[in-house]
Amino acid sequence: MKIDPIAYAGAVVREVAVRERDGKPARAVIATRSYDTDIADLWDALTNPERIPRWFLPISGDLRLGGRYKFEGQAGGEITTCEPPRRLAVTWEAMGTRSWVTVTLADDRSGGTRLELEHLSMIEGDFWDRYGPGAVGVGWDLALIGLALYLATGVGQEFDRAAAGAWPGSDDGKDFIRRSRLVQGVDC
Repeated sequence: MKIDPIAYAGAVVREVAVRERDGKPARAVIATRSYDTDIADLWDALTNPERIPRWFLPISGDLRLGGRYKFEGQAGGEITTCEPPRRLAVTWEAMGTRSWVTVTLADDRSGGTRLELEHLSMIEGDFWDRYGPGAVGVGWDLALIGLALYLATGVGQEFDRAAAGAWPGSDDGKDFIRRSRLVQGVDC
């Protein structure tokens, strides 16, 4: 799998915001990226259980408002907001923690669709000082690449998980992760 890390790292606008949730301090990592597809297609790619594994992970569960979902070998949670085709919010539960992910879609000026993903997490102790934006999650850049590749190529089946899993350890993958972290302001 050959990916241009510079092009993909530069395609995402990243920001960090201080928020409050339930009266407690929280941090949000926000990733925004445009895709060359219409809003209905992007919404379907994000919510259709047959399409999600083509760019992310197999998903199971009750995939409707109030239902619980589970990504194979990863997080699960509850679907808390579903406003097709503009807004989806879920809890993100993994390793004994709970955070919140909201995806908002909007038309962009070029005729495509802008996706904004906000991952909000309660940060306790020195965890934020130690990991910076990585404390909220470092996998979203890779997920957004997977989505971009899927939408650009129209792959009609689940992608090669072995190749996708090996890519972050490749020279291109390491370069991409390093550049993404530098863009986010985290020099690792």
